[in-house]
Amino acid sequence: MLQNIKDMPVRGNDRSKVRIFANVKVMHERSRARVVDLSPTGMALDLEKPIRIMAGQIVTIESEELGQLTGTVRWYKNGRLGLEYRLSTNALAQISSYFRFFHEEVKPVIRR
Repeated sequence: MLQNIKDMPVRGNDRSKVRIFANVKVMHERSRARVVDLSPTGMALDLEKPIRIMAGQIVTIESEELGQLTGTVRWYKNGRLGLEYRLSTNALAQISSYFRFFHEEVKPVIRR
């Protein structure tokens, strides 16, 4: 669900903080990454090394916890990537399974 706040679209789904390691593949480039937040429609990842990528490109994510997912890049800035899933029945099942069997909310290690 999108809402306009000062003409800026905002994602409406709740995000869960996670620590999942994955491989990101876009065209002929690859990078290891850490999924930092996850929702039923997308995820944010921190890439280990910069790759040439831009909004609208299709990427493939592979991880032990989530399996293989395909998505569209929504934004990319300073090594962080926002991805919207290309939802299929299989992708929905993988995300649902992760939340049902594996997910534990990640809390910060350092407290102020």
